Order: sequence, then structure tokens, then C-alpha cells
Amino acid sequence: MNTYNKEAFVTLLKDKLTRKNIKHIDDATDQDLYYVIASIVKDELNPHWLQTQDKYVKNETREVYYLSMEFLIGRLMESNLLNCGLLEVCNEALKELGRNPEDIYKNEHDAGLGNGGLGRLAACFLDSIASLNYAGHGSGIRYRYGLFEQRIIHGNQVELPDYWLKEEYPWETRKTDEAIEVEFGGHVQMHAKNDGSLEFSYHDTDKVMAVPYDVPVVGYQNEVVNTLRLWSAELSPEESDFLAEANGQYYHHLDHTHSVEQISGFLYPDDSSYEGKELRLKQQFFLVSATLQGIIKKFKKNHDLPLSSLYEKVVIQINDTHPSLAVPELMRILMDDEGFEWDDAWHVTTNVIAYTNHTTLSEALEKWPTTMIQQLLPRLYMIIDEINERFCKGIWFDHPELRHEIPGLAIIADDQVHMARLAIVGSFSVNGVARIHTEILKNKEMKNFYTLFPDRFNNKTNGITHRRWLLQVNPCLSNAITDVIGPQWIKQPNKLISLLRYSNDAPFLEKINKVKQSNKQTLAKIIQQKTGVVIDEHSIFDVQIKRLHEYKRQLLNIFHVIYLYNELKENPTMDITPRTFIFAAKAAPSYHLAKEVIKLIHHVASIVNYDKTINDKLKVIFLENYNVSLAEKIIPAADISEQISTASKEASGTGNMKMMMNGAITLGTLDGANIEIKDLVGDENIFIFGLTAKEVLNYYQHGGYVAKDIYHNDDRVRKILDQLNHGEFGAHEIEFKDIFYNILYHNDPYFVLKDFDPYIESHELIERAYRDKKYWQKMSVTNIAYSGKFSSDRTIREYASEIWKLR
Repeated sequence: MNTYNKEAFVTLLKDKLTRKNIKHIDDATDQDLYYVIASIVKDELNPHWLQTQDKYVKNETREVYYLSMEFLIGRLMESNLLNCGLLEVCNEALKELGRNPEDIYKNEHDAGLGNGGLGRLAACFLDSIASLNYAGHGSGIRYRYGLFEQRIIHGNQVELPDYWLKEEYPWETRKTDEAIEVEFGGHVQMHAKNDGSLEFSYHDTDKVMAVPYDVPVVGYQNEVVNTLRLWSAELSPEESDFLAEANGQYYHHLDHTHSVEQISGFLYPDDSSYEGKELRLKQQFFLVSATLQGIIKKFKKNHDLPLSSLYEKVVIQINDTHPSLAVPELMRILMDDEGFEWDDAWHVTTNVIAYTNHTTLSEALEKWPTTMIQQLLPRLYMIIDEINERFCKGIWFDHPELRHEIPGLAIIADDQVHMARLAIVGSFSVNGVARIHTEILKNKEMKNFYTLFPDRFNNKTNGITHRRWLLQVNPCLSNAITDVIGPQWIKQPNKLISLLRYSNDAPFLEKINKVKQSNKQTLAKIIQQKTGVVIDEHSIFDVQIKRLHEYKRQLLNIFHVIYLYNELKENPTMDITPRTFIFAAKAAPSYHLAKEVIKLIHHVASIVNYDKTINDKLKVIFLENYNVSLAEKIIPAADISEQISTASKEASGTGNMKMMMNGAITLGTLDGANIEIKDLVGDENIFIFGLTAKEVLNYYQHGGYVAKDIYHNDDRVRKILDQLNHGEFGAHEIEFKDIFYNILYHNDPYFVLKDFDPYIESHELIERAYRDKKYWQKMSVTNIAYSGKFSSDRTIREYASEIWKLR
């Protein structure tokens, strides 16, 4: 790509501004400059985008399509500038013009295309696929509204619409000519053909147009630009024409317009009602139908091969259970549109589709009422029913030892369609996302499927793109690393291991310490701006940032804060290193207990932060509206990375990797990727506590845990819970009885009390370690050195060689 010096870039900026906005540079707003820079970047990458597509066609390249309901891409400006090799020169040019680059870049709204780790993983994977020169593209939905914009009012989470598309989004290109028709509802008719086989036709269906908007995925300085295709639901042309003419029935059609646009309206619509569930199902089918039809159309255009060889050139990775309808929809297209017999269509389908499982939580393994699928997708239900019949018959005849397990294996059971089972049966690969997660799937949650398909199961431990989560968000740390080991680590992150040579190097350790301190100062200013609370920049920054869920145990964290507060109240002169506990999280709108935990954190903060008797030794901060851009500010400043999920519940985690890569020390349970971090860095460079997955699963299966026993026998625990129920933290008509009763009368389902004592002990060890500055800095450097293993480049190489078979 082109290389500019500062002067040339300034000239280009001024010239573009004149042509695009008819303005002098002195009159340009920050937003004007943002759009002008985006225009420059697109001029740079568009030719390479076209060349990349042409190259794939010319070489008849095998391509992967990554189907996901979420792509949490964050802001793209800095990432695209970095990958085009223009970030440094653009920053210099803006400073030359007297502008602050950060003020310009923050004119981009975080794209509302995802929620948490699942969506951020998908974004990291696309970055690595392009940067490693693989042919791979994302397929998602162009939601007009993200999950929600979180506001905290009197300690309560309030959800506001996240209309992230209210301003022009400069990275997308609408491709009206590639729109695809998706059909819902109606009824199916069967006809016997002359040869005795059946053909199917659909009548009275609701037709929706899926219009693609393409977003470039820019490889790191390698001239590769892949595509993230986002589908927007719109009225079909016939419906639009009819709507324009039908004055008399205008309002009826207005309702229909509204329902069509809702398909790509909101990320995760509330599914507490039947209508909400149906909308989610519509979204999932809309995504897979549009994507699969597009893939087949492209295959026919670009390859002189029969469609029966589709799996030689195409692999489809479905990210979690949401896109599982890809299995029956591909069968439908192949049989009904392309004339395949069942066995031939099944052979193609089960050699094209691969499935990633992201959870062991049963509530996250989607199930849909059979009546809903029958009404909304009648032909697909027929195909799912047939898949189920053939699968169950196969078990009955080929695996008589598993006959009694059929109800737990059947795709259709208890008047529900089990999507994870459908995905396993209809794919050639099933992978977990961390070593322990995959083992739990194989030996417990999906044990019988593993017995049936042992060769299908494999592990691909998650990773993160180090280009964004180190090179982009922490440039001073990146420069310090490059100064001692050279720049090779940027393209080969495993080279970070060379930092181990410097783990005792006093000047290097001091430089790393200064970078961390500078990042903490930056975050302290942001915290003061956002909350009005002044924090101690030299305190321990203890960070827990992730979705608010009971199993992630923000509750355990805030219980520890209350414990420390109680200790300080009893002994104000206690020798304790000042702590700042930083939370950021969204709770699902209908998740009452999660919202109660947010309220509790704020209530504790309102007492602790303003109690003069504890001499500012504790501060509690909750940063509202957590998103990628906020994470980019918090992570470089973290000292402690809280990864404290109930063992066996967190599939992998990626926040643990991001904070490790930026020099934070993990405090965690033996869960998800924490185990693999521990195995790499060693017990002395991580703080591990609590029950193991085996112990947790044993309690669930055999009982033996009684939360009330701990309440009665541990004075610290009893005091905290009593304070919630009717004491200091339950005063002023704010009571947390639901949390209290969930712990004591639902027997503490996530073992908060059981792990409380070892958690306190680990914090005591942290306190001791942090006081030895050199020891702490050595731990920090060791974690950074081993973090290269958790680059998504490693993960994608494993997918590409072991599942996707990409060159």
C-alpha cells in the first residue's frame, strides 16, 4: 500500500477536505476530518479489496465463511489505518495541524453488531484470517440498533436504544445488485415426478429481501482485504411497489414493513414473549438463508465444477448454535432448488459445515418450539424431522447400547428442536474453545455424541488479535517491546517469548512500569470525567470487565470489597495497599438478578467512596455502557485481571488474554483458558483459587454443598449477607433480599460462598506480591512474554490446517 510522509498526508487531507466538504482545514470540525480520513483509507484499500477477490477467483481458492450473529468490531478507523500502514503518519499529520487524533477517531460510534466475547472473538478471527493471507469472510446481520446503550440512574441499569447508524457509516458499501430473496411461512405442496421422486413447491410465503452491506476486513500490511458481509432486511421490490399503490390498505402494509425491518432491527430482541422468540428465529434463518444462497450463487459463477463438489471449495463455520439452521437450509437449497437426492445433499452438507460450541450452560444451548418452526419455516421443519428420523434409526440399529439414550440425543424431543444437536449431527467438525471446555463437552455435556462421532470433536483454544489489543491500544508498551526484541513479534507473536530474557533487566522493568503508570493516569482521568470520583493512580487497579452474569461472579468480587470495608471500619489504621475496584458490564434487560448485582455495586460504591474514615484506601468504580472502545482504555491500565467464574462454566474467556498481554496478572479459577495461561506462566505468575471443575460438577451431580452451613459458621460471610438483607447495605429502602435468598435458599448455585475464603486468601497474596515492585514487574513481563500463545493468529492457523484445510 502507498507510503506517505507527514507533509504528503497533510496535503492529501487538505485536498480531500476541499473536494469533499468545500472547507479550509481551519474550518473543519473533528467529524469532517474523521470522514475525510475514512475516505483516504478507503481509496487506499479499495483496489486491494478488488484484487483480493479477483485473486481468489483466478486461483479457484478454497474459502471459509464464518457465520455469526455477532461481530463486535468496535471502531475501525485506527485498526484500518494501522493495517494500511498509515496510523503513525496520520497521527503526526493531525498533530501538525493542531488536532488531537483521539478527538477525531472517537467520532466513530462503536458498531452495534455484537455484545460480548462471542462477537469480539469473531472480529479477532476475521482480522487474523486476513492478516495471515487466508481466504475467509464473515457473514452477519446489519442491525440498525445494537444491544442497548446502558445508563445508570440511581444505581439502576436503564436501557436506551443504541442507534449506532444514525450517522453515515463510512466503511460499508451497499450491494443492491447482490440482494437475495428469503421466504418465510406459507405452505408446502408435494408433487410426484415422473420418476416417482417427490418435488416441493412453496405458496403464499412472505418474501423479504436481504440486501448486503460489505465492510472491508484489512490484513496487516499485506494488501489482503477480505469481506464482512452484513445483511439488511428490506421489502421485496413487488411488496414495495404494492405498498406505494395500496392507499386503502396503507396501514396494513405499514405493519408489514415494520415487521420486515425488525428482522435486522435489533441485536438480540427480548425473547421473553412468543413474538420475541419468533423474531430471533426469523433473524437466524434470515442470516443463514441469505448467506447460503449467496455462497451457492458465487460458487456457480466462479467455479466450473458441479455443485456436488461444493465442499472442495467452500467451508462454513457456524459460530455457536445461532446459525444451526444452516444444516436444513443447505439441504433445502440442494434438494428443492438444485435437484439433489437426499443422500447426495446430506453428503455435501455434512462436508461443508463445521460447528463451534461456546458454552456448557444448558440455557444457552438453543431450543425452539416445534410449532414455531412448523409455522415459520414449514419446509425446513420437514427436513429437520427427516434428519431426526434417520439419525435416531441409525442409533437404534447401529448402536443398540445407546437406544435408551435416544431421548437425550434426538434433535426433536419434548416438542422442541434442539439446535446444538442439529449442528453436531449435520457437521463434520465440532470444536470447543479451550482445553477444559472441550473435555467437558466430550466427557459430560455431549458424551453420547462423542461416543457416536469421536473423530468429529476437537479443541481450538480461543485467541485475540495482538495487533489491536497490544499494538494499537498500548503503543508505548509495544514500542518498549520492539526496542528490546525487535519488530518481528508484530507478525510472529510467539516471538514475544524473547521478553523472558529481560524479566530481570532493571532498566526494562522500570520502562514497563512507567508505561503502566502512564496508562493508569489516563484511565484515572477518564474515571474522573465519567463518574466524578478521584482515584489514587498508584493504587492496585483491580479490573472485572465482562457481561454481567451469575456464573461470572461479580457478586464474589463485590462481597470481597464489602469484607475489606468492614475490616477497615473495625481497624482504620490497618496497613493495606490502596485498591481501586473497576467494574464494567451490561446485564440482559430481563435478567433481574444480574441487574440487582449492578445496583449492589453502585450502592456499595456510594458508601465506600465517600467514607472519610477509611482514608481513600478503597474505591469502587462502575463504568457504564461497556463496549470495545472503553475496554481499549481499561485493559492497558489493569494490574489485576479478575477471571473468577465458577469452574466449568466459562468456556474460554478472552478478556483474560487481553489483560495478560498488557501485563496484568490473572486472579482466576481453574476455568476456561485460565488453565492454559497457568500452565504457560507457572503457578508463581498467576493467582489461582477455588473449586475445580471436577469438584463443581460433582456437587451438581451428587449434592453435598450447603450454603447455609457457611453462613452460620463464617462470621465474615454472615455479616456481609446480613448487611445486604437488613443492615448497612440494605438501608434507605434499598434491600437486596433477592440476592440474599438466592444465596441461602437456592443454595448458592454458583458457589460464591464456597469460594469466598480461598478468594480472600488469594487477595492477601496479591497484596504481598504487589509490595515487592521488582517481583511484580517480573510477573508482569512474564505474562506478556507468554501471551503470544493466545494470539488469534495461532488459533486461526489451527482452524485453517485442521478443520478448514485452507492454504
